[in-house]
Amino acid sequence: MKKEYLEAGKIVTTHGIRGEVKIMPYTDSPELLAEFDRLFIGKNKDEVIITRSRVFKNTVIAKIEGVDTPEAAEKLRNKVLYMHRDDLELDDDTYFIQDLIGLEVRDADTDKVYGKIADVLETGANDVYVIKGEDREYLIPAIADVVVSTDIDNNLMTIRPLDGLFD
Repeated sequence: MKKEYLEAGKIVTTHGIRGEVKIMPYTDSPELLAEFDRLFIGKNKDEVIITRSRVFKNTVIAKIEGVDTPEAAEKLRNKVLYMHRDDLELDDDTYFIQDLIGLEVRDADTDKVYGKIADVLETGANDVYVIKGEDREYLIPAIADVVVSTDIDNNLMTIRPLDGLFD
């Protein structure tokens, strides 16, 4: 099941005297998070308007509408920020990590179930999917030669392991 709200980052501290906050992004890049004009905050996912933002040393400095003092900004420390799924467009064959976790992984040729995706490791060259099976853990590269299809709606990924991948 696709989540309506996706974790975007966490407010880690205040910045300056005008009520700005410093956000540690959970996105691929802080530049992506800095593009958003609205985010949602806390467990209730209350909408907040971002009036300005900029990237600073792999974090985002943001001004939230209505937060005008360091004291008001301090009350937001450690709050998680979310983006609405509809506010972000993904390229084909690009997925949110949160959507991949829990997918059942099957062999495209034999229909063997390897397990479920438990984690996604971001290695630089390509992501690596951690598959937890009943009796072992598998690591598969997220490359077109291995991943045949990803069906988020049906909670299924089919793969064709390369020779020797699981030996």
